[in-house]
Amino acid sequence: MKTKRHCMACDLKQDQQLIEKYKEYHAAGNAWPEITKSIKEAGILDMEIYLTGNRLFMVMEVNETFDFDTKAYMDANNKKVQEWESLMQNFQQELPWAPKGIKWLPTEQIFKLE
Repeated sequence: MKTKRHCMACDLKQDQQLIEKYKEYHAAGNAWPEITKSIKEAGILDMEIYLTGNRLFMVMEVNETFDFDTKAYMDANNKKVQEWESLMQNFQQELPWAPKGIKWLPTEQIFKLE
């Protein structure tokens, strides 16, 4: 099975209490099971989120069936995912250069050790 890596970025609101609460929601075992199930059902094999300051970086390993548009459609039609996304809106904000309404943006790979 061929996999692909996607790296994304998003900002949290610059509020240390909100950042700590966001970290708590994402600590091992705290993510809602319906959310992790929806992630896996979309073809995401592995996902990690890293934080520096208020900037988040997400690394996703996906299988050949993964598609961002399909994932967006699945999320839009999943009440629990919509509830989670509504909750996360309290913590996340768009990157300054992001189109309106887009929180997570793909990053551009500019170096690879070979």
